[in-house]
Amino acid sequence: MNRLVDATSPYLLQHADNPVDWWPWSDEAFAEAKRRDVPVLISVGYAACHWCHVMAHESFENEQVGTLMNDNFVSIKVDREERPDVDAVYMTATQAMTGQGGWPMTVFATPDGTPFFCGTYFPRPNFVQLLQSVTTAWREQREEVVRQGAAVVEAIGGAQAVGGPTAPLDAPLLDAAAGRLASEYDATNGGFGGAPKFPPHMNLLFLLRHHQRTGDPRSLEITRHTAEAMARGGIYDQLASGFARYSVDAHWTVPHFEKMLYDNALLLRLYTQLWRLTGDPLARRVARDTARFLADELHRPGEGFASALDADTEGVEGLTYAWTPAQLVEALGEEDGRWAADLFAVTDDGTFEHGTSVLKLARDVDDAAPEVRARWQQVVGRLLSARDTRPQPARDDKVVAAWNGLAITAIVEFLQVAALYASPQDEDANLMDGVTIVADGAMRDAAEHLATVHLVDGRLRRVSRDGKVGEPAGVLEDYGCVAEAFCSLHQLTGEGRWLTLAGELLDTALAHFAAPGGAFYDTADDAERLVARPADPTDNATPSGRSALIAGLVAYSALTGETRYREAAEAALATVAPIVGKHPRFTGYAAMVGEALLSGPYEIAVVTDDPAGDPLVAAARRHAPAGAVVVAGQPDQPGVPLLADRPLVDGRSAAYVCRGFVCQRPVTSVEELVAELS
Repeated sequence: MNRLVDATSPYLLQHADNPVDWWPWSDEAFAEAKRRDVPVLISVGYAACHWCHVMAHESFENEQVGTLMNDNFVSIKVDREERPDVDAVYMTATQAMTGQGGWPMTVFATPDGTPFFCGTYFPRPNFVQLLQSVTTAWREQREEVVRQGAAVVEAIGGAQAVGGPTAPLDAPLLDAAAGRLASEYDATNGGFGGAPKFPPHMNLLFLLRHHQRTGDPRSLEITRHTAEAMARGGIYDQLASGFARYSVDAHWTVPHFEKMLYDNALLLRLYTQLWRLTGDPLARRVARDTARFLADELHRPGEGFASALDADTEGVEGLTYAWTPAQLVEALGEEDGRWAADLFAVTDDGTFEHGTSVLKLARDVDDAAPEVRARWQQVVGRLLSARDTRPQPARDDKVVAAWNGLAITAIVEFLQVAALYASPQDEDANLMDGVTIVADGAMRDAAEHLATVHLVDGRLRRVSRDGKVGEPAGVLEDYGCVAEAFCSLHQLTGEGRWLTLAGELLDTALAHFAAPGGAFYDTADDAERLVARPADPTDNATPSGRSALIAGLVAYSALTGETRYREAAEAALATVAPIVGKHPRFTGYAAMVGEALLSGPYEIAVVTDDPAGDPLVAAARRHAPAGAVVVAGQPDQPGVPLLADRPLVDGRSAAYVCRGFVCQRPVTSVEELVAELS
């Protein structure tokens, strides 16, 4: 009997026809293991994971393996994206036992959930041998198995402990963090460290804010170089936009092909802010096209943004994306085919498998002559049409609250910056206008979906699919990312509703997730009890729950003037500060928010009858210091605290600039405003 057929998770549904008697994560599964007196096999993965697919094809679709699993275990399939709490606990156990982690994750546990053996991907012969060995050990060495499990639980309890050392996240510490990142910077290829290389979006967002506060040219150069290297590499889809999860090499050439919502949201934010601060044409193009990718490829009309595009197509990684020179010629003709091969570094030897190449941008096009740009765009369109005839990767279309929050924040910032640079004279003005329209609609869809579907009885749910909310409760990152998104949407629209919702989410988080000493747990106090209560302070693929909540607290405090939210943010940042000093690569989002607090953050209110077209509004958003909040609208606009008791000055628009709740006199000219923000 397979119990996954009614799951909301596309990952679980991928396994619904396996010969394995899978259970979803549930109390009933563990009760069944206890009744049968057998261990539990917990298999954790996600829909876009290449090696999850490989292990599924090799083992979980195999009748012999299914029989072994069914006879000797209760097997539980977990989508790590639906249940990040379960994933966090058992990933910590896996790392404690093996020194590394990853997906698919394979955990053997006692019927009470205590892990006693952990690993990741196993080829079928190894997996069969492992199943047999664990079965024998459970029957003949039960006492040793239980003792080992208890030691693992003790280890993961210590790893997830709260109440450790604290320190102020001050300027010297953030300066030191930027310096350490600079020392780990790959000056040749951009980014940090070697292969595999992940887009360091949060670190670069921190460095951009650090540059804004300090004027440090090194931080800006690292960001610009890395952003350009990624955008020119194979990790970026040169035809349809969107970034892949990571590069298998150190120079961004060959990606692991899945495209995740969270990566593209954070990278949209990075390229948008780089465009705002520098006017760089490459950053502008990549921000525009990434916003279009989110709206066209991941948006689910009437809902939110889907989670990912798969790494594989029909079981083959990269089938949709890789090219040979002959295929370029077939699609474009001889002359344009050779020109495209040179432009995209497609060679006879290839950069990927079987003589194929992943497209990367080997020539500068953003500053090229108009006729070169026109030819490039025409070639891209024709190649994309040809590629559309190929089999396409599947989409994981569940809606994850936290990741949709990241996407909303990124699109809000993109729309604000796009408005600053709007010009009818631009050669692609119509394209930019089209992107802003569809991105705005997709973003508002997502926000409404979170507010009306994911909020159930005042509490967030983690996922939904096909308009139906799932059972998993929201974790801390959901509350933080969605609250930050609603604060951003309040700034864009001037609607008080979004600020009210953000405050309610933050109040819930403060009430149910707080831990001793200013820290936060990742799960609520009334959530399902696991063998350990996770409280990870580090930023990894996404902001940690703690960093995300801090960002929401800081924005909300600046928008409302309520100091208790700032105090909670400062106390939480102090629990992360010791890690920022030692391991800044894993605290980028926290350091980014720390920069906002050091800057003020600035609170900028522009009272005006024309929030869309007033030059004061444009100046405020163009020159806003790191982490500033900007609100524009009529004086005393309902639901907008920053506009309260702030009148026009002599009948003219005026900007009120405050910093850390200390305000300057209102100004009425762009020059005066820019001077106050400099």
